[in-house]
Amino acid sequence: MQEQLREDADGAILFDAEASPQVDTDWFVPERWREHGALRSQSGGRGGVQLIATPAGECVLRHYHRGGMVAKLMGDRYLWRGADATRCFAEFRLLAEIVRLGLPGPVPVAARYRRGGLFYRADLITRRIADAQTLAECLAAGRLDAELAREVGALVARFHRAGVWHADLNAHNVLVTSPALHLIDFDRGRLRTPVEAWRLANLERLHRSLLKLGAAAQGEAAFRTTVWTPLLDAYEATFGA
Repeated sequence: MQEQLREDADGAILFDAEASPQVDTDWFVPERWREHGALRSQSGGRGGVQLIATPAGECVLRHYHRGGMVAKLMGDRYLWRGADATRCFAEFRLLAEIVRLGLPGPVPVAARYRRGGLFYRADLITRRIADAQTLAECLAAGRLDAELAREVGALVARFHRAGVWHADLNAHNVLVTSPALHLIDFDRGRLRTPVEAWRLANLERLHRSLLKLGAAAQGEAAFRTTVWTPLLDAYEATFGA
């Protein structure tokens, strides 16, 4: 990856010059891609994402939106604390490190912030992971069995062993493809010493997500036997390998 920074009066763009030697502000404007028939909307995350056909290949364009009660007040604005502290630049650089570590996550292409007074708005472009379903979709389709659960446990363990903390580990942020599984959406994620406390808290967050989506519809005992125990066993085996 060849990180380059382009600044202008409104903000800055951070991009991988090996993916594309030039990235301009039009890359972050959905209407620009729509005019050329190179845009598709896709649900997922806050406000969904846009699939765009760029010179660097098919990518995902995501605009950062706040969640919860604060969204009613702040919308898509974030408090300015310097360029390196912007959500988009931080996630871009974490994803670059994930790529360097050989972990299966989104490959960053470009990030942009636009500043206005005390606040900024942000966007991120990553390469699309093709032919993927979320773990939540697999669960809804009845495809979450012990084998897939073990794959999920091993996936999470690989990230934890490398010290990668996911701020919102849930079934919507695990992508399942035929060759491999991926973790996505590393907004607010960071590198940490892999101590037990946050690792277990991360797993508990995933556990709550699966229960909320109905993974225990056949009963708590069946869920533990078919899904959660195989997931934890694979996690422990992979983390300790």
